[in-house]
Amino acid sequence: MTSSATPSAARAQALAIVLAGSIVAPLDSAVNAAFPAINAAFGLEVASIRWVVICYLVAFSSCVMVSGRLGDLYGYRRVFGAGLLVSTAAFLACGLAPDYAWLLGARVVQGIGIALVLGAAPALALSIYPESERTRVLARFGAAFAGGLALGPALGGALVDAFGWQAVYFARLPLALGAWLLLGRVPATPQASRSRFDISGSTLLATWSGSLMLGIALPGYAGIAFGLLAVSTFAWFVVRELRSSQPMIRLSLFQTAAFSVPNLAAVSVHFTGFIVFLLGPYLFVRELGLTAQVAGLLLALGPVGAMLGSALAVRLVANFGARPAAFAGMLLNLAAVAVASTWDGATAIATIGSWLALGGIGIGLFQVTYSDLVIAALSPEERGVASSLTNFTRTLGVVACAVVGSALFHGAESQALAEGAAGSAAFLKGYGFAFGSVAAGVGLFIVLTLLRPRVWFPR
Repeated sequence: MTSSATPSAARAQALAIVLAGSIVAPLDSAVNAAFPAINAAFGLEVASIRWVVICYLVAFSSCVMVSGRLGDLYGYRRVFGAGLLVSTAAFLACGLAPDYAWLLGARVVQGIGIALVLGAAPALALSIYPESERTRVLARFGAAFAGGLALGPALGGALVDAFGWQAVYFARLPLALGAWLLLGRVPATPQASRSRFDISGSTLLATWSGSLMLGIALPGYAGIAFGLLAVSTFAWFVVRELRSSQPMIRLSLFQTAAFSVPNLAAVSVHFTGFIVFLLGPYLFVRELGLTAQVAGLLLALGPVGAMLGSALAVRLVANFGARPAAFAGMLLNLAAVAVASTWDGATAIATIGSWLALGGIGIGLFQVTYSDLVIAALSPEERGVASSLTNFTRTLGVVACAVVGSALFHGAESQALAEGAAGSAAFLKGYGFAFGSVAAGVGLFIVLTLLRPRVWFPR
């Protein structure tokens, strides 16, 4: 940092660098717009494109918790910088992929790089400011992340049309590399001196996380096999961690409802929120007759709302506390999905847009306040683990919704078609059933959490 810079200006500059580097993660939503072009380029069936998503998410979920621990031990700036370099190499490899297998391998590398970035980024951002600014910094991080999600689909479509599918990867190269080159302006965080990196525990944790995601994502016997692997490695991990004097994460935290319930709630919030992105585009294009570009802009209202919810979180936490604010965000998101279950071809676009934005506000409000709760529960020396946990619960909710939501929709649609319903009526039957079931399930979970009201409304 320059000596002429004021402390506040230097902090703002450092935070901007961290946010710029972090945005390469949510901008991966641009890849969705490239799916048809990737299919055409490699001569793939439509179903094959799912591996572009699975390879990335499995690698990310396997490494994100471990990367947080690495940040705690060896410094958040160092791990964040390593993630930016790995991501830069992955973007280049994806864009230059000569065949589909190469692309999938590069997506695995990208998942590792983004795990290193996001495992360290929130903790690095928090290290720039005093503890009294914690909620405000988390709100800025949440707003930047939501902004990347909102920008991704529209940017991706424009890039693919102008330069081809490779551009959704090449376009992020300058952002990742530029943030890495400027990282010297971000204050370094001290390394832990008394702890060591637990290789065995990290391997078990990574195996459990990756197996869990594959168990959820894959059908049939493959999914069952990975599910069993996830159960066995998790049990081994728990036994080992309980005996360790320096565990990866203090499992005793999950024995209290005050900590475990908000983490389960985070999975449910992202599970509920993703159903809109999963099935909403089909409703907008098939039933409302919107173009893909307009449908994408309509979906972007959710992340835009999340930006507003992130900003709102600062004031609500100051006035009411993090737990009541998180509960309010969870309810707002649930209400939006419940209302969305009633939409059909006659629903006004203004109504849809309003509820999409409100649901996004709920997600943004919840994510900031939930992150605040998790980070407050762990010591400052465990901020990387805390940051990683908030990213892992988000990913778990999205993957679970992609599988469960699709199954609910296809089951109800197939039944309606078998009963003689027309294509449009069968689609709406499946759509309403999927949305309604997700809303009912999450609503029941929220009611059950109120059996321990102090989780959300402490005295």
